[in-house]
Amino acid sequence: MKSLIALGTRPGDRIAVWAPNSHRWVVAALATTSAGAVLVPVNTRYKGAEARLLLQRSGARLLFVENGFLGKDYLSMLTTGDDGAAESRPAALEQVVTLDATTPSGSLPWEEFLRRGAHLPDAETAARTAAVHPDDPSDLLFTSGTTGRPKGAMATHRQNLATYWAWSGRTGVTGGDRYLVINPMFHCFGYKAGILACLLRGATMVLQPVFDVDRALRTVEAERITVLPGPPTIYTELLDAPGRGLFDLSSLRLAVTGAAVVPVTLVRGCAPSSSPRCSPPTD
Repeated sequence: MKSLIALGTRPGDRIAVWAPNSHRWVVAALATTSAGAVLVPVNTRYKGAEARLLLQRSGARLLFVENGFLGKDYLSMLTTGDDGAAESRPAALEQVVTLDATTPSGSLPWEEFLRRGAHLPDAETAARTAAVHPDDPSDLLFTSGTTGRPKGAMATHRQNLATYWAWSGRTGVTGGDRYLVINPMFHCFGYKAGILACLLRGATMVLQPVFDVDRALRTVEAERITVLPGPPTIYTELLDAPGRGLFDLSSLRLAVTGAAVVPVTLVRGCAPSSSPRCSPPTD
């Protein structure tokens, strides 16, 4: 947060994050909202034109990006059209901070970004956070755009905290849980039902950048995961995994699913005798 203030971030500024699940995503998001700025998550599967449109429409002044994720050069995509022609960077975008080891021209490496605010006193950041009102905007999430251009939906701090306090209480997340966050944080399932729910309840977050069946099974066993939310396809793949019986999944106690039709066969497969308790769909 100190570094955001040092870079001139003002309350109400839009700050985008174009990156997979990671602790730096969490730090960037919490610093943004604590500074009174508005978080704008960007889908990691977006192509350049899609991300450029979102950044333009949101008016993002700063972008956090993991530029080498899945071997993609996001920043080059941002300035190159689908036909290969050069495109201008969104007009409002003043600064780019890279979360990974890449440092393209004009970008600021994460470590250097952190050093920018080291000189600021704690009192200044405390005052900035204290000035954030519950009804101030917290984040701007865009719709999928399946029937037209994506539309931004704004939520306030009060809305987020009240909604996900109720959601985490309804689903049964507790402070003793170890929560595997596989759902992408650019989506409310990963960001709000993941990060915010864990923070509100005091649960431990274990992050996975992309869903991989074997990695998920290994993580559940090694980290003693107790909560595993996700869309129905995740559970189908886990239940059908050939090597599932080789892993100790006894720590799992809660599965939360939704966002798509939940097959009856999946509900039966999640019976208490063989798998964790499945909560009602989130939608």
